[in-house]
Amino acid sequence: MKKLYAALLTTALAASVLAGCGKDGGSQSGGAVSLKVWCPQNQIDTGAMKQMQDAFAEAHPEYQITWTTEVVGEDKCQDEVLKDVGNAADVFLFASDQLPQLVDAGAIAQLGGDTEAMVKNDIAEAVVDTVTQDGKIYGIPFTHNTFFMYYDKTLLDESDITSLEKIMAKETADNVYNYYFESAGGWKLGCYYYGAGCSIFGPEGSDLSAGVDWNNATGLAVTNYLIDLINNPKCAFDGEITVTELIEGHRLGAWFGGTWEYENFHSILGDDLGMAVIPTFNPDGNDYQLLSFYGSKAIGVNAQSKNMAAAVQFAAFIGNEENQVLRYELSQQVPANKAAGASEKVLADPLAAVLVEQSNNASVAQPSNSVFSSRYWSYAGAIPTEIRSGEITKDNAQAKLDAFVQAMTAE
Repeated sequence: MKKLYAALLTTALAASVLAGCGKDGGSQSGGAVSLKVWCPQNQIDTGAMKQMQDAFAEAHPEYQITWTTEVVGEDKCQDEVLKDVGNAADVFLFASDQLPQLVDAGAIAQLGGDTEAMVKNDIAEAVVDTVTQDGKIYGIPFTHNTFFMYYDKTLLDESDITSLEKIMAKETADNVYNYYFESAGGWKLGCYYYGAGCSIFGPEGSDLSAGVDWNNATGLAVTNYLIDLINNPKCAFDGEITVTELIEGHRLGAWFGGTWEYENFHSILGDDLGMAVIPTFNPDGNDYQLLSFYGSKAIGVNAQSKNMAAAVQFAAFIGNEENQVLRYELSQQVPANKAAGASEKVLADPLAAVLVEQSNNASVAQPSNSVFSSRYWSYAGAIPTEIRSGEITKDNAQAKLDAFVQAMTAE
């Protein structure tokens, strides 16, 4: 009944958005408007959000806008919105994997009219798919959301970083870690299993009848490989020491991260910071390219916004080509907008180049369905933690994988 009510609520509110969004983005006549915006800290620290809000207010003198801007990271958006949809932000930035829960809860408005057309026309189809459910568009992607490899050029060179085996085999000082293992709650863990050809709910991640095959022979080989890797004294483990602590003393060879971390890493290592596509690995006598999960970060509108037309207009405004370029210039988030991403400045940027190469050649679409989202993160995130604690060993790895598969597929 809750899901039925949420679906009816979303449909009704989306209908009002679709009906009201013409060329001007809405039928609201203007007047006093309050807009609450949730965005990550970097959008405030760089001044990006303030610049966009000021520009929007100038472009829409029909609104007398009272802004409320609060820090909520894209990774935390779903949790915060679902605590109290009615009091959540009118416009929020979210990671695309959160879309199924937001839709199921009736918390995010379907986009129509010129806003829908902008998304379809200005953004690549594969990226649009990350904000689409049942053929309906619920967000405006503004940057790619995946990870790649960073490395310290004083410790590793381009010939060392092509495979995980080469990275781990490199001779380094006793106090130096060659590699940093981070599960990121299963987000980075998935690259090993998917890289070796395992999957969850089929190749597209949407076929629940296909089940989960991480407990096959290949999945077992990957798990045994991770047991050796995580227990290797030259491998640092997330939660025990941070990347920042290590790279400050040139004590870490390679690690995985995203564009949003570039400024921090570059401020520490400067020209010694290297970037590359994540490497291959060999868990069973075969070389496999690790595959990162690919998604997007997007702009959404609260389905219960009291100022729906203005909220949709503002979401479209901060997601347009000009503001995707601005966001890139201020916070290095590579634009999802096709024209913005093809600009000379973006194409000449090594950070953008590695992100595009990673996205095109070494990534897999992150499954986007409510069953995956509600189960994967807790169950998969536990695997490396239990390896590190000694709870998962080569003696019981098969049984542990069988239990993981059962938990992921149980009715």
